[in-house]
Amino acid sequence: KSRGIADCFIVGEEFIGDDSVCLILGDNIFYGNHFGTILRQTVKEVEENNKSTIFGYSVSDPQRFGVVEFDNELNAISIEEKPVNPKSNFAVVGLYFYSNEVVKIAKNIKPSNRGELEITSVNEFFLNRNRLKVKLLRRGHAWLDTGTHDTLIDASIFLRMVEQRQGLKISCPEEIAYYMNYINKSELLEISKTYNNEYGEYLKRVIENDPRKD
Repeated sequence: KSRGIADCFIVGEEFIGDDSVCLILGDNIFYGNHFGTILRQTVKEVEENNKSTIFGYSVSDPQRFGVVEFDNELNAISIEEKPVNPKSNFAVVGLYFYSNEVVKIAKNIKPSNRGELEITSVNEFFLNRNRLKVKLLRRGHAWLDTGTHDTLIDASIFLRMVEQRQGLKISCPEEIAYYMNYINKSELLEISKTYNNEYGEYLKRVIENDPRKD
């Protein structure tokens, strides 16, 4: 049963355990240099400071989004959903890092007028206690919300253009595993043989073009 985004913390309570937790909405795509490094640093900050973190992305039409206002130290001051007069041009994207307390919070928030446990209610809890940080995605990072047919097409065109121009796949699981040393060259080569198509040929090129020394 669909009970709202924040219900995921209740459903996933056993999986989360005593850990801090990251939530990413399934229709959001993030692309940019060193994005993985940013995420790992955010995990470290949340665990060290016991504060939660949301991400802001500059948009030309903030009236269409949830908008976050923040101070000079990137502490969230306010979050407004589709405001008529936005207090900033930074939209809140579908990527959230929370301390473990979020499970308890999700259990105690009340459903909204549409009968759902809103993620905004979770963010407001941390904000009202001055425990919500904002991390900004700057130039060089792309945030794509693919929640409609049109935006899904837009995202497809963007990714296709980047991949064709660079000759590199975006978010190729086998390539990522290889460069993070989860698998070695021999294992990647065996995996490539299971694809009798262009994707398999790409995995072979990953090995051939590896700039690292043996």
